Amino acid sequence: MSVVRETESRPERSGHGRLLLTGWFSFTDGEATAGDVLSLHRVQASLDRRGTAYDIAWSSGFRPDGLHLEDLDPDRYSTLVFLCGPLHGPQVEALHERFAHCARLAVGTSVLDPADPAVLGFHHVLPRDAPGREPRRDLAASAPPAGVPPVVGVVLTHGQHEYGSRRRHESAGDTLTGWLGGKDCARLELDTRLDIRDWRHCATTAQFEAAVARLDLVVTNRLHGLVVALRCGVPALAVDPVQGGAKLTAQARACRWPAVVAAESADAGRLDHWWDWCLGPGVPLARLRGAEFRDAPESELLRGLDEALRSAPH
Repeated sequence: MSVVRETESRPERSGHGRLLLTGWFSFTDGEATAGDVLSLHRVQASLDRRGTAYDIAWSSGFRPDGLHLEDLDPDRYSTLVFLCGPLHGPQVEALHERFAHCARLAVGTSVLDPADPAVLGFHHVLPRDAPGREPRRDLAASAPPAGVPPVVGVVLTHGQHEYGSRRRHESAGDTLTGWLGGKDCARLELDTRLDIRDWRHCATTAQFEAAVARLDLVVTNRLHGLVVALRCGVPALAVDPVQGGAKLTAQARACRWPAVVAAESADAGRLDHWWDWCLGPGVPLARLRGAEFRDAPESELLRGLDEALRSAPH
């Protein structure tokens, strides 16, 4: 078919089966991108307003508990919609073979070659871009707004071998990341190490603080993950990775910050408790600590250094 023709009638088919929504998020060897899923949400909202029943085919690698393309019965459906992404490749061509009895529609897709079998297999194509066509806004642009989850910076260390047998860094890190994977949040991995050669790292302290200041929460097992978060007025949920507690616990006490969990007792229940606290009562306290840090008089450590320097032999 030609993608220019958008008024073609549906093919004759028997039965009144359901509509199946598919995309690159449906293929086991495909991928689910934020844009694909936002486009899906846009189509869902339109179908919901019309009262049209539909199923969504998910990749088993992305949604293990969802409806999977490879497991469903094609005869249950009378219409297939493929949305977003490029129309090319054997995965798309296989849809035409497996759902040959269905009306097959593509919407919000990119057409690289109108003569591609992956394109020609659709009865109706509504592209976002195609050769010789004026581009249209991607479906994701008008997806329904959703609640905004917290943005969480994750600052971890797997080193500190000076603590020897007391080290629990690996288990603490695994506990934290495993637990974080189940939280509804936007996770950003950050590193306190500065590097002027690697673009993935901040090159200055100001750059690092600029990133931290835009977060809602820092989850860390590093002393300076805690200190910089509070300095920026951002709550920190800290896990001390040294058995029995070490410098991180001591620093939390010095900063009068309660959201610290010992590595040996860092379970989901305790982490959930401090998560809720950090995103609730901990917010004004973190801002207060940040203001205190900025306005603090000369610290006892610096006064001690000054005295030591004055008394040092010349």
